[in-house]
Amino acid sequence: MSVTGLCQICEQNEAEHSCPNCGTLACENHWDEENALCAQCAATIQRGGRDEGQVQPDDLDDDEVMRF
Repeated sequence: MSVTGLCQICEQNEAEHSCPNCGTLACENHWDEENALCAQCAATIQRGGRDEGQVQPDDLDDDEVMRF
């Protein structure tokens, strides 16, 4: 599959890869070859799969949970 366009991370270099996890187009500088993911997804994996600012169920108390 051919990838065309600019890297969506640096927006300067030609994209050579498409991340199978998030779809981001990435240049060689923003591609993690070991994980075959863009640098952002690879960094998330290295942090234990949690994005900074991402809310986890354990972070919420009963006042913050909306029940239906």
